[in-house]
Amino acid sequence: MQKFNCLIVEDEPLAAEVLQDYISQVPFLTLKATCTDAIYALDILQQQKIDCIFLDIHLPKLKGLDFIKTLKHPPHVIITTAYQEYALDGYELDVVDYLMKPISFSRFLMAVNKLQQINSVAERQHILFNVNKKKIRVYLDEILYIESLKEYIKVTTTDKVVHTKFQIGQIEEMLTMNNFLRIHRSFLVARNRVDAFSATEVEIGSYVLPIGRSYKEAVMHALEATG
Repeated sequence: MQKFNCLIVEDEPLAAEVLQDYISQVPFLTLKATCTDAIYALDILQQQKIDCIFLDIHLPKLKGLDFIKTLKHPPHVIITTAYQEYALDGYELDVVDYLMKPISFSRFLMAVNKLQQINSVAERQHILFNVNKKKIRVYLDEILYIESLKEYIKVTTTDKVVHTKFQIGQIEEMLTMNNFLRIHRSFLVARNRVDAFSATEVEIGSYVLPIGRSYKEAVMHALEATG
């Protein structure tokens, strides 16, 4: 069963508490943060991998539906609101579900179960690499880290190693929004695969990779935020 990192964006404390309680009762949901406004939520999205947002519509500073429109690659969104009239707008933005307050636990379960259904039919994200005149499919969720070897890169996954002609800067641009973090001019790692880290290195399984001096501050911030 796939697990989902969740973010609550809700300015009503009691409504946020209800969602926190519901999320804690569902094994495949993990609450990463609760925000009272969309501006703070943007900051969280830049720091952590969020799979689903429980989003109120009437928020201070930036309204919920306007917030969704600002996101280039939005996570799954479940609307939580007391206003039925925005339902059509929400579905036009491809939200997973539209929950009316007060939200019952049974109705909440119906909404989050849709997450599992959506992801079970969605194609896993992957990249096709050219290797010895063949196309090799590499799934993003299996990549541990990528190492630059001058004109080539070495892609280490959970079950194989792929060498292909590629610049690490190019692959970084493709993967930065998909859980990957540049830790050194020669290394790009999958954040959720990092088992331990210090100020100078990260550990992914049995692999120990260096953190570049100029990357240290950004890496520490990103990994500490990932928790």
